[in-house]
Amino acid sequence: MKILTVAGTRPQLVKIAAVSRKLRKEFEEILINTGQHYDYNMNGVFFDELNIPKPDYNLGVGSGPHGKQTGEMMIKLEEIFEKEQPDVVLVYGDTNSTLAGALVASKRLVPLIHIEAGLRSFNKDMPEEQNRILTDHLSDLLLIPSENAKSNLSKEGIEKGVFNVGDVMMDAVLYNIKLAEEKYSLSDFELEKSEYILGTIHRAENTNNPDKLKAILNSFAELEKEVFLPLHPRTNKLIKEYGFDEIVKISNNIRIVEPISYLEMLLVEKNAYAIVTDSGGVQKEAYFAQVPCLTLRNQTEWTETIDLGWNKLIDPLNNNLADELKTIRPGQEIFDAYGNGHAADKIIDKIKEYYIM
Repeated sequence: MKILTVAGTRPQLVKIAAVSRKLRKEFEEILINTGQHYDYNMNGVFFDELNIPKPDYNLGVGSGPHGKQTGEMMIKLEEIFEKEQPDVVLVYGDTNSTLAGALVASKRLVPLIHIEAGLRSFNKDMPEEQNRILTDHLSDLLLIPSENAKSNLSKEGIEKGVFNVGDVMMDAVLYNIKLAEEKYSLSDFELEKSEYILGTIHRAENTNNPDKLKAILNSFAELEKEVFLPLHPRTNKLIKEYGFDEIVKISNNIRIVEPISYLEMLLVEKNAYAIVTDSGGVQKEAYFAQVPCLTLRNQTEWTETIDLGWNKLIDPLNNNLADELKTIRPGQEIFDAYGNGHAADKIIDKIKEYYIM
């Protein structure tokens, strides 16, 4: 059976690293990298560090408006579908690459598997929410990371083909954290354990809103500990365009650096005093690392991290980071909220069961 996998962003490449090494023992896989993340540190380094199979196709779509980016992906994907004639299409998560792959598979009547199905933030202003809803409703086999995801799908009338396999990101973290510790050390970043706060900002709702972005940077500047801030190139550009680089210059504690690799990120996440982010994946990695997290959003698809006390949603315009860090009270870690670290094995089993047996 030939499986065509569509991906193109940092989190998707991490998930592919966990799944493809086992998938290829059972099936023929054709890997397509859309190039949605185009910077080497946001893309190519993963293939080197995580031993991800080299893509069979690189679309090189790059950045751009959502409609244009998704449309360009679909045009190029259709040509590949025509050439490869896959039996099944596999997509991950909620990006434009996910939606492009799902739409082309649906139009060509090719069965679609969605890994990380059923997540909902209940905010349709988020492009990711639009992508995940549409992809779920087009999918034949929906592999979910948690029981909450099952409930979300059931409310939308999706019950057939839904299976809880756990979270493949947990597989990736458990597999790669040891490699990260062997390859890197905190001294590489001039950091000391628990003496810094890790920050990440990239989501449009924060970066496209000058008031929010300014409030976030001002809150960082008020923290007592150093804020280590690996920034997406687009965020860094907007900070300069808005004139907010002056906030960084006069602060004594904000250190902006270039994007770091996935393994480097795991290391600095694990050893941080706390994490402040607007990323869905980083929220969850903070939970796996048992590091308190403040999320700069009004909603999260990873509600389990909130329920268990390791994560807290905050509004940068109305909440002070220093005060919120004092109030967060993590509960006892319960790993089975997202499975037991063997999601990839369960994914392979379900594919075999659904399409072969």
